[in-house]
Amino acid sequence: LKDALKELTGRGTVPNVFVKGQSIGGGMETAELYQSGKLKQLLQDHGLLDENQ
Repeated sequence: LKDALKELTGRGTVPNVFVKGQSIGGGMETAELYQSGKLKQLLQDHGLLDENQ
């Protein structure tokens, strides 16, 4: 599984978080996106989160 992830995303780490089929990184990268507010914007941009949430 890790080999397939690495081939697909360039990352062999688990967890590997995907949004609409695109890898946004592992746990640490996702936490950084959350803390910076960029994760919320990314989810809103993809229609996965209402602007009021």
